[in-house]
Parts: sequence; C-alpha cells; structure tokens
Amino acid sequence: MTDHRTDPPVAADEVATLRGFLDFHRDTLRWKTSGLDAAELAHRIRPSSMTLGGLLKHLAFVESQWFSQVLLDEPLMAPFDTADWADDRDWDWTSAAGDSPAALRMLFDRAAAASDAILDEALADGGLDRLSARPDRHTGERWNLRWILVHMIEEYARHNGHADLLREAIDGTVGE
Repeated sequence: MTDHRTDPPVAADEVATLRGFLDFHRDTLRWKTSGLDAAELAHRIRPSSMTLGGLLKHLAFVESQWFSQVLLDEPLMAPFDTADWADDRDWDWTSAAGDSPAALRMLFDRAAAASDAILDEALADGGLDRLSARPDRHTGERWNLRWILVHMIEEYARHNGHADLLREAIDGTVGE
C-alpha cells in the first residue's frame, strides 16, 4: 500500500489550508481502502457493523449532504437522493456491502469532485463567510462555509481513525 497523499501546506492562507487538510483526509481514506476486494471492504470487527466500504459510501453521502443539501439546498446526489432513509436511516452504511469496490470508489470520487465544484463556486460567491441555504433544524442558525469545511475535516479525521483500525484488522497494514 503506497501513500500518495500530498501534505497540507504549512504556511498558506485560510482557504488553501482548509482545502489542503480536506484533500489530505480524502486521500487518506482512499489510501486506507486501496487494493482491497469486496470481501475485505465488507470486513467487520465485531461488535461494530462499520466497514471500509461503508466508510467510503458514508463519506460520499456526507459530502453530498453538506455541500449540496445544506450549503445550496439542492437534492442529494444519486444514489442518496432515492434511498429509503425512513426504512433504513443507516442506508449509506448497510447498502455498501452490495456495491462493488469499483462502484464504491467511483461514488466517493464523484462526491468529492461535486463538492469541490460547489466549493469553488461558493468561495467565488461569498468566500468562507458565505452562509448555508439550509439552517440548523434546532437553532435556526445557518452555517458559514468555514464551519462546514472544518466540520468536514473533523468528520474525515474521526472516520480515518476507524479506517486505520479496520485496515490493520484486514491485512495488518498500518501507517500514519
């Protein structure tokens, strides 16, 4: 397993730093899931139901949720837009076992690319202070783009810790 990640910049402006860390964490997930087949991507460490394939699909969903749905008030990307969330609120996690490794990786890459396009437009139209179209359902407050980017980095950092443990349990591969 070769590490092809690019380190975030050490002395850059706020946007470059935030985007650098987001890209670094996306690449970390790609690295932790690279070279694995369907059975390995579906491997669980009991009692958890978490899998590396589930992480790929969940983080693709999170990308679409925060950038498309929350920031722009647009529909989720496919297949999340037609999922039966009322029947299975963890659909992103549970349905991943039925997807091929190529499909999971393609979905993740498509979600990241769509988020990057939305991010480019949002930065050009309001910058980091641009507010989300959708408010928090509890407080009514709207998030600014800065908060969304920091939250995405936090989401990836937490789940990449899970990915470290899952990958080690699969084939003993460890790494930063």
